Amino acid sequence: MNRVHIKTYGCQMNERDSEAVAAMLRARGYRIVGSESECDVLLLNTCSVREAAEQKAIGKAANIAHRKKKNPDFVLGILGCMAQNRGADLLDQLPDVDLIVGTQKFHQVPDFLDNLRAAREAGVPIGETIVDIGEEAGSQNTIKDHLAPEDCDGAPPQVNAFVSIQQGCNMDCAFCIVPKTRGDERSRPMDDIVAECRALAARGVKEVTLLGQIVTSYGRRDYTHTDGVSPFVQLIERVHEIDGIERIRFTSPHPRGFKEDLAAAYGRLPKLCEYVHLPMQSGSNRILKAMNRPYSRERYKEIVDSLRAVRPDMYFSTDIIVGFPGETDEEFEQTRELFEACNYDMAYIFKYSIRSGTPAAGMGDQIPDEVKEHRNQVLLDILRKNSERRNAALLGTVEEVLVEGPDKTGLRFTGRTRGNRVCIFDANPRLIGQLVPLKIDRASVSTLYGELVLGGVFDAA
Repeated sequence: MNRVHIKTYGCQMNERDSEAVAAMLRARGYRIVGSESECDVLLLNTCSVREAAEQKAIGKAANIAHRKKKNPDFVLGILGCMAQNRGADLLDQLPDVDLIVGTQKFHQVPDFLDNLRAAREAGVPIGETIVDIGEEAGSQNTIKDHLAPEDCDGAPPQVNAFVSIQQGCNMDCAFCIVPKTRGDERSRPMDDIVAECRALAARGVKEVTLLGQIVTSYGRRDYTHTDGVSPFVQLIERVHEIDGIERIRFTSPHPRGFKEDLAAAYGRLPKLCEYVHLPMQSGSNRILKAMNRPYSRERYKEIVDSLRAVRPDMYFSTDIIVGFPGETDEEFEQTRELFEACNYDMAYIFKYSIRSGTPAAGMGDQIPDEVKEHRNQVLLDILRKNSERRNAALLGTVEEVLVEGPDKTGLRFTGRTRGNRVCIFDANPRLIGQLVPLKIDRASVSTLYGELVLGGVFDAA
């Protein structure tokens, strides 16, 4: 009972949590396997942002539960946001689940599995499902382990890594269940984060992405502003000083965190990539107020303009919700206008879905599904044109690309530009982890294709 497969749903924070659970399990003697058909333990790390995400995980758990009839020792666990949101109520739909672990108890997973394994090896009936969704002080400091390259058979060296710096959210947006599933804002000590990044650099990691539910709120209760520089920017400065770290990204921020110091950082810290994920959610001031988003459409556009003033080549992505309760055609038109004006390179466009336990769930004037679908498609069409235009402008240019490893086919290699564009190209495996110049000769909506500029270390032959 030591082969574990972890399937992850949802955001980059969930990916990071799964990495940490895998590393802790490896340290305890478990083997992480790449296929659920080969595992003795299946852990589903779940998402609750939308109802569809929860239903997808529930469907998966229901489909896999039949394995327990053939193998009573098979263990099925549900981790993360859905576990936190639903807790023991999940057993009404999934009575065969052995383990339900919330977002502040990931570090307890190895102990829980040890207990299950010991009981079964001793022939002791397991009894009730283990359910632990309690809060735990300091839990933000437990997500710090990384899965080393040698932990995955045949995997290329790790060249980029997620680093959790902050968890929880105090924003209470009307549509969002994250404060319930992730708890209040909690930041890790800055020295610990810097030490983690330094250790990653020593192992060959070249790019780190700083993660938090509201990453720009990092340390606001724990550290002071110094000469007008926020704790979050102070952290970026310290990571920037680490030898070996060549690129820094972060997600997910809040518009209110983009003060002058953060905009200026893009001009003076060359390792900070010229890519910003800046959630807009709506372009209507009335809807933003109803969403409990503390900024206006005018302030949002000021932030975009200030960042482009510092870095004219800045790449932007965003989050948009269409069909929020009460959104009129005129208010959607305001969103469309601002969406076009910001000229996004990427966007995550969601049709509003009711999440029980949020203020918006009880609002009247819910929007019909067909209206949501139409509005969603309007923005997707604009996004496609934006992306095609931006990628076409890169044809013939030479972009710096970090070589990450083989692409999905295994025949070519993949990497990303500083602007977070995926690239496909031919290369030698020894270039994994290297920053290489790539001349772009073809582009699709979402991917760039090119050839390495030959010479010296960049020679692909």
